[in-house]
Amino acid sequence: MKALEFTGIIPPVLSSFESSGKVYEKGIREIIKFTLPHVNGYYPIGTYGCGPLMSIEERKKSLEIILDEVNGKVPVVAHVGTADTVTTVELARHAKEAGAQGVGAICPYYSPHLPEDYLFSHLAALIDAVNEEEFPVYVYNNPHLSQNTITPSLLKRLAEYGLRGLKDSSFDLVNFYFFQEAVKEYSDFNVIIGTEAIFAGAFDAGATGCVCGMANIYPELLAEIYEAHKDGNKEEVQRLQRLILEVRQITKLGPTVPIMHAILRARGVDAGYSRSPYKDISETLLQKVLGELKALKLF
Repeated sequence: MKALEFTGIIPPVLSSFESSGKVYEKGIREIIKFTLPHVNGYYPIGTYGCGPLMSIEERKKSLEIILDEVNGKVPVVAHVGTADTVTTVELARHAKEAGAQGVGAICPYYSPHLPEDYLFSHLAALIDAVNEEEFPVYVYNNPHLSQNTITPSLLKRLAEYGLRGLKDSSFDLVNFYFFQEAVKEYSDFNVIIGTEAIFAGAFDAGATGCVCGMANIYPELLAEIYEAHKDGNKEEVQRLQRLILEVRQITKLGPTVPIMHAILRARGVDAGYSRSPYKDISETLLQKVLGELKALKLF
């Protein structure tokens, strides 16, 4: 897969665990079956996928299950970011061997505010390990969680070195324009947005894809806004964007990941549970969440 083939609606697919915390294979497969008819790709084992909460072997196993269930129907770009370079490279090599179509990595977390040269060296090692034209490497810009920031100037350096994509979760549309400008001479570079919250603005700004957590629970809603965008129906895009923001507020009535697992179970998907330190949500919170979704005619 070339980088620019990773487009459209891309869930950062939820991982699934038994109540004991063990990886729940059936739950992972059920989430894929539920979302696959509506989406254009997957970005697993990241924030929503609880990658940092799993051991290296659990991350590998979960990715293998996802790849088996997807079975080549849409591209899978595996998140391989960790706190260190050696483990990130190990996961990237595994993802390539397992059959993923590319990899992405957040900047090292737990090492905040690293100098730009450190970030460049870390990501260059990842590029050196696996990058090919048909196996692109993405960087995942999430300064809130990593406490490290990809700047437009660093992005340009990385593009010159071989990076082929950016997933931007900074929620900053101004910076998104600067990212586009920084890589404009690289016709095969793909810039995608990492949230459904600013779908309309980001796609107007040139985004080709959206890695959107909400696509785990309402993939049909995200598919609808993407189709409206492709059809040039700006009024419908704006209507759906407002609805999406209302749903986001509901998923933030508590910790988002366990709320999403609970919504999926309520929708009839055997999605399993989140892993500690997350806890399953209370019955009181569940009823509040479902009540607000019913008010939007989404349940």
